Amino acid sequence: MIQQFLDPAVLASINGLDLIAKTVVNGFVAGLHRSPDFGFSQEFAEYRAYAEGDDLRHVDWNVFARTDRCFLKRYRGETNTQILVLLDTSASMSYGSHPVNKMDYSRFLASALCYMANLQRDAAGLIIFDDDVDNYIPPSTRQGQIFRLLHAIEKAEVGTHTDFSKPFVHFQNFLHRKGLVVVLSDFYADPEVIVKTIEPLRFKGNEVILFHILDPQELAPKFREPMLLVDLEEPANSLEVSPEYARNEYRHKIDAHIEALRSKAKATGFDYFLMNTARPLDEGLREYLSIRQGRM
Repeated sequence: MIQQFLDPAVLASINGLDLIAKTVVNGFVAGLHRSPDFGFSQEFAEYRAYAEGDDLRHVDWNVFARTDRCFLKRYRGETNTQILVLLDTSASMSYGSHPVNKMDYSRFLASALCYMANLQRDAAGLIIFDDDVDNYIPPSTRQGQIFRLLHAIEKAEVGTHTDFSKPFVHFQNFLHRKGLVVVLSDFYADPEVIVKTIEPLRFKGNEVILFHILDPQELAPKFREPMLLVDLEEPANSLEVSPEYARNEYRHKIDAHIEALRSKAKATGFDYFLMNTARPLDEGLREYLSIRQGRM
């Protein structure tokens, strides 16, 4: 049977993030042809990348021989993972050229990740940020945690500028256990600054995933007449552009930005995955995990 993926617009018509998250995760699991207990934490619980100071006795040398990368084996007793989702709510995340803007798409993804963690009995937490930390829910497995997380995600409001430094300083000050860090953002900042800001988390043994959330019109703008492009975070930087500029110079710039972020993230040991907001979430999650499994 051909798997029918969930159009983001269909998700937007569902009332309640709890139902959206359940729908996405059920669709995701249905296409795996594996145990329904399989999820992000289960995947990361099996192996994690080597970090400075780790015991070399736990390195899987067979994987190293195939991939030239060091991964540590994780055992059954260690499979409870701590997952922290960082949700960017800066002004640029409010942009959307179709029924689901970047902010809503990120809400759906954040909710699905938290829901999946809850199913796996993992400690899930949340940081909501723009130019400051707007909300922080420490990772926990206590009763009602999933409802606290979903409520915070639903109530998150679009803010102003993006400042990656504050949420990551916050993270380092309050979290002392290694785990999985998932960042959802459109990453409109210098790729080198982004990676350098997040890099200390990697040194402490955390897995880091960057989900790059972009609208299809940001990836490949299509219009026939000159248009005024408004910078949602810096309106003074708005400019009028021609269709020729959008097809040529702009495309080169956005492609270069994406490639720079992808390559710098990879060089630092992060996972990077581009999510087009027109793409079904369950399909994107499945592709991401299949790529990661392939590396293993």
